[in-house]
Amino acid sequence: MRAIIQRVTNASVSIDGKTTGSCGRGFAILLGVGQEDTQDDVERLWSKIFKLRIFPDGDKPTGSSLADVGGEVLIISQFTLYADCRKGNRPSFTMAGDPLESQRLYEQFIARAKQDVGHVACGEFGADMQVSLVNDGPFTIYLDTADLKRPR
Repeated sequence: MRAIIQRVTNASVSIDGKTTGSCGRGFAILLGVGQEDTQDDVERLWSKIFKLRIFPDGDKPTGSSLADVGGEVLIISQFTLYADCRKGNRPSFTMAGDPLESQRLYEQFIARAKQDVGHVACGEFGADMQVSLVNDGPFTIYLDTADLKRPR
């Protein structure tokens, strides 16, 4: 799984001009599911995101986690995180997961986030969405569970 985590002051997602999900201070998460991803990847990725200390804490610019600040989350499916642009000018998405399995893991990721966070909103899997956000910092992090599995 791959995720772009953006620390935000607010974020929202709309479909056909109607807001379908929003959050205040917290994270906007763009989530991509790959061919090899499993339920273990859902847990590994969410655990890392939830524990990230990227919010200010007194004089420390990165001392608090999402839980510490009572943050909210907006999760949006983003298969294009698996774009392969090495050949030609048109991205290939062959490394993105099967749509049915990807939707299942996306929904499991949302359910897992809801276990820890009071306000979790989401987009609609496979929909044409418009995302608006105010990136706080700006602070943006890329995580890939394949990287998280490797020894440091």
